[in-house]
Amino acid sequence: MFLENHKHRGWIEVICGSMFSGKTEELIRRLRRAEFANLKVEIFKPVIDTRYSAEDVVSHEGHTIRCTPVESPQNIPLLTGGVDVVGIDEAQFFDHSIVDVCRMLADSGIRVVVAGLDMDYMGKPFGPMPNLMATAEHVTKVHAICVRCGSPAQHSHRLSDNDKLVMLGEKQAYEPLCRHCFNAAMKEENR
Repeated sequence: MFLENHKHRGWIEVICGSMFSGKTEELIRRLRRAEFANLKVEIFKPVIDTRYSAEDVVSHEGHTIRCTPVESPQNIPLLTGGVDVVGIDEAQFFDHSIVDVCRMLADSGIRVVVAGLDMDYMGKPFGPMPNLMATAEHVTKVHAICVRCGSPAQHSHRLSDNDKLVMLGEKQAYEPLCRHCFNAAMKEENR
């Protein structure tokens, strides 16, 4: 009886933090556990995220899980028939309609697990992530390690002069920094 009722209750989980904090690793871990429990899982990511693979969600550690790249959040409900769990990676790259899509999926009884950067390279809230966090039942903030001092890092400091909000990159383009080191780096760059 409990399992039957439980299957029809949806909710939203958000995994957020800086680059190199393990967001995607945690997303993959949760989705693999759902698959192990014989739940039907579908995973999505923005079509623009082609860093490691066009058809897989890939963590910096190299763990992968198959996914469907989508142009728009509106495509996700069309591909989730009979699904128990929906995973969404790099949610910050979607427009704000991702919030309503996640809410609609959860309202229909689907567990939704979303991962994304909570702040952009300037330390400001990133895209739809604040609204996703406010809507979610569960929010997990993960931290990297500051490459300058070893403290917990919550900032993704961009190492280039590029001022585009969306710039895909790896360790050559970003470094995780704590609050103190991020503020010092921003102060130095603004001189």
